[in-house]
Amino acid sequence: MERRGSDMKRKSSKDNTANLFNRYVWLVDIIYRKGNITFEEINGCWQRAALNLEGEDIPLRTFHNHRKAIEDMFDINIECDKRNGYRYYIENREDMERGGVRTWLLNTFAVNNLINESHKLKERILFEKIPSGQKYLTPIIEAMRDTLAIELTYQSFWRDEPSTFEVQPYSIKIFKQRWYLIAYSPYKEQIFIYALDRIKNLEVTDQKFRLPEDFDGEMFFSECFGIILGDDIDPERVVIKVRNNQERYIRALPLHHSQEEEKVTPDYTIFSYYIRPTYDFMQELLSHGANVEVLSPQWFRKEIAGVVAEQHSVYHYQEKEKS
Repeated sequence: MERRGSDMKRKSSKDNTANLFNRYVWLVDIIYRKGNITFEEINGCWQRAALNLEGEDIPLRTFHNHRKAIEDMFDINIECDKRNGYRYYIENREDMERGGVRTWLLNTFAVNNLINESHKLKERILFEKIPSGQKYLTPIIEAMRDTLAIELTYQSFWRDEPSTFEVQPYSIKIFKQRWYLIAYSPYKEQIFIYALDRIKNLEVTDQKFRLPEDFDGEMFFSECFGIILGDDIDPERVVIKVRNNQERYIRALPLHHSQEEEKVTPDYTIFSYYIRPTYDFMQELLSHGANVEVLSPQWFRKEIAGVVAEQHSVYHYQEKEKS
């Protein structure tokens, strides 16, 4: 009986912690979406929330305790505008809107809470599937936090057999529905990128390492389109012409942070980038078909033209065979 009681107590403690965390996310989400809101309005929203099983009020003292916990946990400050009717707002809202892991986590949990509040909509809310590999996220993040090396058993696309080696985890990145590990190899004295879904096994070692003070994950990829570094390709100015209203999509979701509009006409728009014209960037441009044309640099334009010509010959050959 004692063991059963102890297990129940641990489960209850975990449930309470999870419930508190969900409350924090709910509170941030409500204030963020409203822009500014009074405590009375917050309480009204709380009374209708699915998390509030009993439909109870939120005590003012509890609200302020949540504010403090949110500041400590997420580094998000909920301030009060006393001159405007004691309305609460998020002080560092601009930081959240710039993206990053904090925004990603909050958005993930906020959507999860919203789905839980609308059980009938679960089958109507569709997500992109991410290949297996998420199970390694937790140990990798913990190793990054504790600056501990990890031992990977990794199956590269280019090798027949997996290999096992030790790396120092610097950063993680998600791109095109895949998680990637950016890690330094002491053996090869170089930074490599590993897809998490290609990892066969992972062990956190007790070997400490020192993260270089000048390492910045965003800066590391600042000249790249996605996950390909293209060390053998210098960054340069790339200019493209976009037709058939496709510019609206590119304007709304820029291909790269350096994107600028050079010229706008009724028929087309000219965009420019300062980027490494790598294979994945070429694939992205090709995915837009004839709506996107590379104007410069000339070598990159010729490379894409070569791919288009090869595609044409493949289709043309197949059509001739059918006839």
